[in-house]
Amino acid sequence: MPVSPVKTRIPLTSLGHLITEVKKQLFGIEAPASSELTGLRKYFNSYTLQGRRNYVLATYGVFALTAAAYWIHRQHKKENQAPSSTA
Repeated sequence: MPVSPVKTRIPLTSLGHLITEVKKQLFGIEAPASSELTGLRKYFNSYTLQGRRNYVLATYGVFALTAAAYWIHRQHKKENQAPSSTA
């Protein structure tokens, strides 16, 4: 079985925590203090659980808006085609 160079106490089911641990141990990248995060980085970042959650919610929001726009466009297209076929 291959051995990872990253020594972690975090279960492998938590991918976000595993990535953070890899960044810290292999690359020496430390998470910035919360006072260092400004602007959008304060709300969308990969260091805090709230930042990760906001990425997920934004992604779901984009999917929902895309689906709604497609559904409305499709309904509008059906309404426009129906009268022209009976004439």
